[in-house]
Amino acid sequence: MAERILIVDDDPVQRRLLEGLVQKFGFEAVSAPGGDAAVALLADPDTPAVDAVVLDLVMPDLDGLGVLSRLRDVGLSVPVIVQTAHGGIDNVVSAMRAGAVDFVVKPVGPERLLVSLRNALQARALEGELSRLKRSRAGTLTLEDIVTRSPAMRAVLRAAQKAATSTIPVLIGGESGVGKELLARAIHGSGERRAKPFVAVNCGALPDTLVESILFGHEKGAFTGASEKHVGKFVEASGGTLFLDEVGELPPAAQVKLLRALQEGEVEPVGGRRPVKVDVRLISATNRDLIADVGAGRFREDLFYRLHVFPITLPPLRARAEDIPDLVRHFLVRFAAEEGRRVRRVSAEALALLARHAWPGNVRQLENAVFRAVVLAEGDEIGLDEFPQIATASAATAIAEAPPPLVPASLAATNLPQTARDAVSLTDTMPPAADLMPLLGPDGEVRPLDEIEACAIRFAIAHYNGQMSEVARKLRIGRSTLYRKLEGLGLAPSEDDVTVDVSAR
Repeated sequence: MAERILIVDDDPVQRRLLEGLVQKFGFEAVSAPGGDAAVALLADPDTPAVDAVVLDLVMPDLDGLGVLSRLRDVGLSVPVIVQTAHGGIDNVVSAMRAGAVDFVVKPVGPERLLVSLRNALQARALEGELSRLKRSRAGTLTLEDIVTRSPAMRAVLRAAQKAATSTIPVLIGGESGVGKELLARAIHGSGERRAKPFVAVNCGALPDTLVESILFGHEKGAFTGASEKHVGKFVEASGGTLFLDEVGELPPAAQVKLLRALQEGEVEPVGGRRPVKVDVRLISATNRDLIADVGAGRFREDLFYRLHVFPITLPPLRARAEDIPDLVRHFLVRFAAEEGRRVRRVSAEALALLARHAWPGNVRQLENAVFRAVVLAEGDEIGLDEFPQIATASAATAIAEAPPPLVPASLAATNLPQTARDAVSLTDTMPPAADLMPLLGPDGEVRPLDEIEACAIRFAIAHYNGQMSEVARKLRIGRSTLYRKLEGLGLAPSEDDVTVDVSAR
């Protein structure tokens, strides 16, 4: 989804002109006829977020400076570009002091407006990303920091907000790479325990022989190699949140001890003489179907119901394609800063390509693709050339999903001259009409060019009812060249064919 630009002007002609320019730049345009309407739209929580505002200073109800003051009072930080027909220095100073990020004079030129919008959007993205990174490293990431415009994700965040106000166990489900740990950190950062530790454990990476020691701790000398006492992840997270990623991978013995720890609020270290009390808020995650695992006996049913108290399922990225442009810009700002690259934007063509891709690896795959593109970029803009693998995969998908070319029933081979009938009859040795022009052979490799050319000629002869001059004209080759290619296919034309081809007369 493109960035949404709000145009606020009491002049309907000026609004329509600016709307046309904004849409021509590739943004989504929304408008308001005055200051009061603009403030109401920006403050409405049910309205999609606005990324920037083009604001007229002089309006009859609430003027531009009044709008800026209202936005500041309600805590909205949307970038505002002020425009007016009176470009005095006093107006500029007043607008900038009130919170505007730029100032243009009516009538603004397309180039000037585009530069101003790009700068405002880039500055906002950079500011938001830097704040998000600081909160992430400080362990205070909140649900508001999750980048999304998707209605499906909005429903997820509403449920997560309710979970954050409680200590209820949460089980986050979803495919690999959708951001389950990010959501867990945001739930922790939005709750009362945000000042306490957040401890993440990948259960799938724990050796079976060390699971209990890592989770519950061990005493010195409890087993061979236990040279020191280890408190375990439960004790480390006491007072805060313990996140068990891929909890479905836990071995049966560890499942028993985990169930007891949740029921009793205490853990028993390996080799310990007495249990240790812990106060832990548990969030678990899995990409497996735990209900099926319970049915198959791979996961304890009683533990499942302990974890499955407040389930939240994250949708895959392909189900929320409207989030892709914002996620791309989010990753672009971060990686450009980390790598010291002066990459400022992604082209519209590249964004469209990324929005069409299925992303089987979800957000993690998109993140890695943007990282690679930032490293490959030679200028300040990322284009299609920086996503070669995505472009190749999308092209293959388009070919596979393309509707099959159909030969009309009226173009039966019996109505064609002999050369055309022979050419059409040769398609009997090829795939059926539904696959008349496949670019891939049975082995999955691209077919040789001469085979593709022969298939195209046969189809053209059938499509144009054997009129060879028309066939040659549409294929943009000479008629003699067409006959020479037919001869190479073993279809030498006869005298009858020449007389039948009425288009040559």
